Amino acid sequence: MVPFSFCSTDLLLLPEGAVYCPGLGALMLADLHLEKASSFAARGQMLPPYDSIETLRRAALLVDRIRPRTVYCLGDSFHDCGGADRLESIARSLLLQLTAATEWVWIIGNHDQEISVPFGGTIAAERMLDDIVLRHAADPADGRPEISGHYHPKFQVRVRGRRVSRPCFVAGRSKLILPSFGALTGGMDAADPVILRTVGIGARALVAMPERLLDFPLAA
Repeated sequence: MVPFSFCSTDLLLLPEGAVYCPGLGALMLADLHLEKASSFAARGQMLPPYDSIETLRRAALLVDRIRPRTVYCLGDSFHDCGGADRLESIARSLLLQLTAATEWVWIIGNHDQEISVPFGGTIAAERMLDDIVLRHAADPADGRPEISGHYHPKFQVRVRGRRVSRPCFVAGRSKLILPSFGALTGGMDAADPVILRTVGIGARALVAMPERLLDFPLAA
């Protein structure tokens, strides 16, 4: 975990792509996209059906290690609105254990706008973490401090002629965008004009390592 100050709030950025606020005991994850493989399979594109179990096991390891008071899932927790009903027994049991272990808040995303979750927890359009808005997709018109997901940012760089891509956080003056936590998700270039317009002046790509934070300015 790497310390990071965001709008006067002390956070910890995790190499797993999550954010923890120790002062409030809040763990934030974005874009789990549970049951993405089964959604694709229903449309004829067969993928290994283990994405939900892998994602939830990673979440369970974080919760067990950090012991947060509250977990906020920042939208697109399921790949579609029927994903919760398709969870197999092992993944279902694991999710029930997670929601029973701590307060759990499901923020609504564009993939799960009509989400109905029979696993406990609270469903909300957005939440406040002190003065910080927690929502799925960043709102460029809202000048308040904001933590969100949605874009699955990745930082891309060429090393010895090869392109290397890593999930990253994107931070600006009042915006912090999380990478996707899901095991089966793609990503958008952190320097994509859509992300830069959303974050505004001073956008930076942050790659969290176990003991340090790599900080890369993004051209506007």
